[in-house]
Amino acid sequence: MLALLPATTATAAPAPAATATATTATATATATATAVTVSPVDLDGPAVSTVKVTVTNAGPERMRSLKVSFGGPTGWAVQPSVLQVDGSLAKGASAEATFRIQVPERRPGFTVRTFTATATYRGGDGAGSATGTRTQRSGTPLANLAAAYNNVGVTDERDTRPGNYDGGGNSFSAQKLADAGLRPGGSVNALGAELRWPNVPSGTADNVSAAGQAIALSGRGSRLVLLGSGVTSGASGTATVYYTDGTSGTGSFGFPNWSFDPANAHGATLVASSDGRNRPDGYGNAGIAYRVFAHSIPLDPAKQVEFVVLPGNGNIHLFDLAVAS
Repeated sequence: MLALLPATTATAAPAPAATATATTATATATATATAVTVSPVDLDGPAVSTVKVTVTNAGPERMRSLKVSFGGPTGWAVQPSVLQVDGSLAKGASAEATFRIQVPERRPGFTVRTFTATATYRGGDGAGSATGTRTQRSGTPLANLAAAYNNVGVTDERDTRPGNYDGGGNSFSAQKLADAGLRPGGSVNALGAELRWPNVPSGTADNVSAAGQAIALSGRGSRLVLLGSGVTSGASGTATVYYTDGTSGTGSFGFPNWSFDPANAHGATLVASSDGRNRPDGYGNAGIAYRVFAHSIPLDPAKQVEFVVLPGNGNIHLFDLAVAS
């Protein structure tokens, strides 16, 4: 369904206030004279939601051959996928395209959904295309990284059985980490950030195997520093940082395998190296280094961080993260 609207400036509808169960949203458009805005999406599924996309011609010429496409998260069916606007739009005029999207049942916990609309056209501002996005989130991020601990990475040499850092029942030795300067609750300075080694007893959950968890984090700085290591050579991924103004940014990082990989693999920095490891049957592998690293991704220093969404790669293990100036 398409409708030509009067010559007005299109803006996104205001998002509802954030609560533990409410959905909040932000809308952005690319930096061209053509504005593309996406209306709020009702995420209370399972249901078919109606979404309106408004395209406003702010260019000096009439806009012709306008087509509007819309899409949501992977697997969410949209009808139709593309709509064409008949006629043309004068400067300042708007067109509205209506789409239907199949919204699945709401999942428990915190979720972030992004919806994207793209307009292609001739004339107008001369750019040929413009894109607008709406990001909506529901639920509340985990209060801190400790709330996401899902793996036992450090055990006492007197009882190694709880450990399973690498999926094979192996873990760091608490005694050897202490020799390397990593003690429960101790300060770890790396890449300009002051981090903390997990302040939990040996043999209990002390790190996060990354699986897309959303972690609340406050601060303003130039980079986000992450402390951890990998359990394969493929421990890399992309984290998304959300700011309090509703915008977001991404950064890719990785850690070397906790042993054997070059210490600078994925661009990481070595923080500590411990001798040997704990195996299911006790301490072993003496003379082989098992290591902890730091890496960072850039932040917008003018913005306040609100939360971070971790990569979906379980080979990445995190002990802490912090904002560095």
